[in-house]
Amino acid sequence: MLKGFFHVPKAVNEPVKSYAPNSPEKAAVLAAYKKMWNEKIDVPLYIGSEQIRTGNTRNMTAPHDHQHVVGTYHLAEKSHVEKAIANALESKAKWANLAWEQRAAIFLKAAELIAGPYRARINAATMIAQSKNIFQAEIDASCELIDFLRYNVEFMTQIYNDQPKSDSSVWNRLEYRPLEGFIYAITPFNFTAIAANLPASAAMMGNVVVWKPSDSQVFSAKIIIDVFKEAGLPDGVINVVFGDAQMISETIFANRDFAGVHFTGSTHVFKDIWKAIGTNIHHYKTYPRIVGETGGKDFVLAHPSANVKQVVTGIVRGAFEFQGQKCSAASRAYVPQSLWSDVKAQLIADVKSMKMGSPEDFGNFITAVIHEGSFDKLASYIDQAKKDADAEIIVGGNYDKSKGYFIEPTVIVTTNPKYSTMETELFGPVITIFVYEDSQWSETLKLVDGTSEYALTGAIFSQDRYAIEEATTALQNAAGNFYVNDKPTGAVVGMQPFGGARASGTNDKAGSALNLLRWASPRTIKETFVTPEDYRYPFLGE
Repeated sequence: MLKGFFHVPKAVNEPVKSYAPNSPEKAAVLAAYKKMWNEKIDVPLYIGSEQIRTGNTRNMTAPHDHQHVVGTYHLAEKSHVEKAIANALESKAKWANLAWEQRAAIFLKAAELIAGPYRARINAATMIAQSKNIFQAEIDASCELIDFLRYNVEFMTQIYNDQPKSDSSVWNRLEYRPLEGFIYAITPFNFTAIAANLPASAAMMGNVVVWKPSDSQVFSAKIIIDVFKEAGLPDGVINVVFGDAQMISETIFANRDFAGVHFTGSTHVFKDIWKAIGTNIHHYKTYPRIVGETGGKDFVLAHPSANVKQVVTGIVRGAFEFQGQKCSAASRAYVPQSLWSDVKAQLIADVKSMKMGSPEDFGNFITAVIHEGSFDKLASYIDQAKKDADAEIIVGGNYDKSKGYFIEPTVIVTTNPKYSTMETELFGPVITIFVYEDSQWSETLKLVDGTSEYALTGAIFSQDRYAIEEATTALQNAAGNFYVNDKPTGAVVGMQPFGGARASGTNDKAGSALNLLRWASPRTIKETFVTPEDYRYPFLGE
């Protein structure tokens, strides 16, 4: 093994490309989109060195054109999940003993592959599979994923460099072992970067992984797999299975070597996972690490001193980018009476100016929601708001699923601060606004803090520094990511570590060393240079 204190390349955030008219990146991504749209892929299970096709398949379609099939993927049976676990454990010793700089090189190479030859493909796949417009695909599938890979390597070296104090008689060392067993990664549909980061961050620290991507993200997950393979990730380190979530999870949680779960998804599912692990706790070799980022009911709060244009832009971008399908998306807002008339007018004008349709048309700000279940849920809440006396839809409110799952950006205004859409996570392009009396600022802070079970993100807009300080203190538990004079979305790796508490998760902060520490089991080594040879201490003398 090589000897030396190695320094990794300094992590820098990947610049976001513009995709302006006639730009080379626009031409490249549209060419990739067209090619992928017109061919059909077949995605197997990836277990060890094998690509397994079970014959039990499901179609992959685009949310904005749900009759268009872009491929199929194969569903695992219980035996395949057991085989994935066995392959992970078989690969563990070799992977865990690989020098850290060799692991780092794999993921740094993966970052460069995405920045270069895979950029158009991974963006186009995300546009097709998740109906993201090009800007949303670029900041997610390319930039954030590149940032996760680069910064996690840097964070890993920082962790390894954190050592205890020693003196001339004792050398104290701290080694950061991978967890004993295997990690289960469960990833969501909405961020390609998260889908890659959850298995990769655990693997980077020397762990082996069984990864279950969302059924709605398999198409772009295939590109992640291709990148990891080309980057040189050994077989068996990350094993990929698709299929029935309950069966896969039950099989994994029943295994004695289960050592941890890295999860992003719904609060309800995460609580069920926690319960299942607790039920099996006497069966495991170790206490499993449970790391999860779940739901949000994220807020925008305007102070009477706020700039109207800034407030409206924060609401519009926060609520409607990627059709509101971000855990961090703004879905409730509080606007003072003195600003409401101007906020309302600009909000309606902005929403009416938005175009909606396929992400292939770069003029479309809004595309489709992910699937029919999401569409139907959102439509039901919109319909209810049309009936309720304490709610009014001031713009939007239409929907159509004949070709794609299209929901208009919708703004509901309510006179009831505890109205259902002020409290319930909808995960779509719907925001509800409560107009408060200017004199009720402090009371409104308590209302914001107490309305939702979640505590993921939140934003305040104010030009009054006293009000900013008051809100920052009053809302300290209401959001793990808190924004002052900005929208509550768009956390950048290395700048705003991401995660929330309460019903929003374990707040282990993806995009920071805090998250990587969860995938390490430290061992302290004390080496004494001159070892005592007599048990007697001086106090025993005459």
